[in-house]
Amino acid sequence: MKKEAQLTNGVKLAYVEEGAGEPLVLLHGFCGSLHYWDKLVPLLARSHRVIAVDLRGHGHSSAPDEAYSMERFAEDIALFAAAAGLDKFHLFGHSLGGYITLAFAENYADKLLSFGLVHSTPYPDDEAAKANRNKGADSIREHGMEPFIKALVPKLFAPQHVASMTAEVQAAKEIGVATSPIGAIQTLYAMRDRKDRNHVLRETTLPVLLVAGAEDQIIPVAKTFTVQKSNVVEALLPDAGHMGMLEAPEQLAEAIGGFVENNRKSAPLS
Repeated sequence: MKKEAQLTNGVKLAYVEEGAGEPLVLLHGFCGSLHYWDKLVPLLARSHRVIAVDLRGHGHSSAPDEAYSMERFAEDIALFAAAAGLDKFHLFGHSLGGYITLAFAENYADKLLSFGLVHSTPYPDDEAAKANRNKGADSIREHGMEPFIKALVPKLFAPQHVASMTAEVQAAKEIGVATSPIGAIQTLYAMRDRKDRNHVLRETTLPVLLVAGAEDQIIPVAKTFTVQKSNVVEALLPDAGHMGMLEAPEQLAEAIGGFVENNRKSAPLS
């Protein structure tokens, strides 16, 4: 059942939670919602307390008409964690959610047991990508969400899945079209202006999981697997594009669940 948390900064975040055990928080991608994780939540909830959140400007969360930033998104999650009574938790972010996860790890590392990027990257936008963010915002402002989403969603899936996973593609379109235009525009600008956070991966001592899709047309594998260290685990989904939670949910659940379990076993006794 969907719940709602009123944050002290005035934002309301919708969320769902299932299961018991160590908390595991999931952040969706741009023009997505907590429903991106519908296939994954029950799989992970067999052994963990799993919480999927609608980010500000998305899903059923509030969409304030103000400047967004990765730092502001991360603050929302910190305030949400306090409201939900989460002391320490695992945090995994898909695409946009990964950018937020890195900002959270930079500013609130003491709240994390581990973190992971799912089809995401620590790199900032290059100039061409920044120009595309601006074009996207202009398109939404002029024509609304539907044309923008119809052009975007097929690129999120591996080419072979656009035809073979019509239900999943349609679900992603419906979620995207329902996104607040204000939220989408402000999020595009926030992604455009985000900073390079490779240093977060290089410097963190927390366990990190990096998940990439071999068929990802949005973020190439090399842009996800940017740092090789003993505390960083790489997981490649061989047939997935940018939407592993919809294209390969069992494989993704195994990657995340196995990673969390392995780090629980290896954690020092306090």
